[in-house]
Amino acid sequence: MTRVLIVGLGNMGLSHALAHHRHPGAEIVGLVNRSSVELPRDLVSYPLFETFEEGMGTKPDLVVIATYIDTHADFACMAMEAGAHAFVEKPLAATVADAERVVETARSAGRKLVVGYILRHHPSWMRLIKEARALGGPYVFRLNLNQQSSGTEWETHKALMQTTSPIVDCGVHYVDVMCQITDSAPVRVHGLGLRLTNEIPGDMYNYGQFQVAFEDGSVGWYEAGWGPMMSETAFFVKDIVSPNGSVSITEGNKGASSDIDGHTRVGGILVHTPQGDRTVEMPDEPGHQELCEAEQAYMLRAIAEDIDLTRHMSDAVQSLAICLAADESIRVGRPVSFEETST
Repeated sequence: MTRVLIVGLGNMGLSHALAHHRHPGAEIVGLVNRSSVELPRDLVSYPLFETFEEGMGTKPDLVVIATYIDTHADFACMAMEAGAHAFVEKPLAATVADAERVVETARSAGRKLVVGYILRHHPSWMRLIKEARALGGPYVFRLNLNQQSSGTEWETHKALMQTTSPIVDCGVHYVDVMCQITDSAPVRVHGLGLRLTNEIPGDMYNYGQFQVAFEDGSVGWYEAGWGPMMSETAFFVKDIVSPNGSVSITEGNKGASSDIDGHTRVGGILVHTPQGDRTVEMPDEPGHQELCEAEQAYMLRAIAEDIDLTRHMSDAVQSLAICLAADESIRVGRPVSFEETST
């Protein structure tokens, strides 16, 4: 039985806690949140701590870190140095240097480190990647996820923007998809962003877009915006083009952009080639909670079966590096090459 400590009880932390509550191979030994939180009925019986240090007193085998990005690296390193394995919600860290520090700690401590790339556990997204790779590159990636948020969703987004921008927080998911398809290293990134509200810190922007060039000639575009001013039109574009055709998500009934289940839903995949079109139907897709349960089941399996996570960790650093380079490009007002990216 794996003893599990959950740190951070926002939307993702609660979902991960429920996943371990339901898993027969896990035993939750504590929950950590720095402020009071209303817990689902299934979680109210577990010990609740206010600080990470208090939670670590339970001697967990696995620490699930779902706090804000500025604490990810330190908490992950402290957990692994204390002998626990670590699951860290994306993004892995606030800087590339911190991300590399977390990965090096996992290697030197001999601990398992899994980063919360939820799309890696989604059968429809795995099929999308497989279909795109079968076409062969170089590729054009056209991906976005804008969210017209209001009320509690907007408050959550404003809290996130105290430490990270939309193109970093959301972008790492979709850049990870690009990297899995092209299998090529990034060369340069050019980002543009705009602050569309006075409700966030003055150096933060709530809309951003960037273009990334890869060594194999592939090019990618990603866009993300948060807030009540965002449009619901074309908020979800997932389109991959190659010299031999294209692969696109065709699901039209996405619901509102604030619907978290809609962010991962595929529904159907359209594969287009000069010889004709083919539709791949993806019925009975998992919802958000089911995907979190799949993530945590993989984490537990990685520990039990000693799965080699070398590629997983390096991919997490690379996708973060691309998004942070885009953020840097927006702030300095020029393209950024990977020979000059700062950490």
